[in-house]
Amino acid sequence: MKTLLLLFFAFIGALGNSMFAASQKKAIALGNSLAFLVISIFVSFIFALIVAPLSGPTKYTTIIKQSWFWVVTGGIGLFLTFLGFNLLYINFGTSSYMLYAVMSIITTSIIVSVVIFKEAFNAFHWAAFVGAIVTIVLYTIGNSISKT
Repeated sequence: MKTLLLLFFAFIGALGNSMFAASQKKAIALGNSLAFLVISIFVSFIFALIVAPLSGPTKYTTIIKQSWFWVVTGGIGLFLTFLGFNLLYINFGTSSYMLYAVMSIITTSIIVSVVIFKEAFNAFHWAAFVGAIVTIVLYTIGNSISKT
């Protein structure tokens, strides 16, 4: 059952990612894609505001008081994610998502999980990490070949 929940939650994130990628790609035709991004973030904010109470008491003030550093870090992280997506998709198309996804695996798995939070990382995780590096190399080679 735990594995099914894991897959379901990952699917929700993946579905949202694909929706966001499609919207960013379409933002090109609108002139100022960052203005489009602001509106998209506002829509996301409204949905989060509506859904948050379903998970339990919100206690926004307590969260800010006790976790202000991580709230700011998360906000900056979301901004950089949205900005990176926007610049990536507008300049290189949605197929470049593969590169973002793999780089995200590397930075999150190694920097956040292992270095910051000291989470367990076994041989299978390291093998996946090596696979991620190989993916970046293959993607880069593929891009250089398709441009010639």
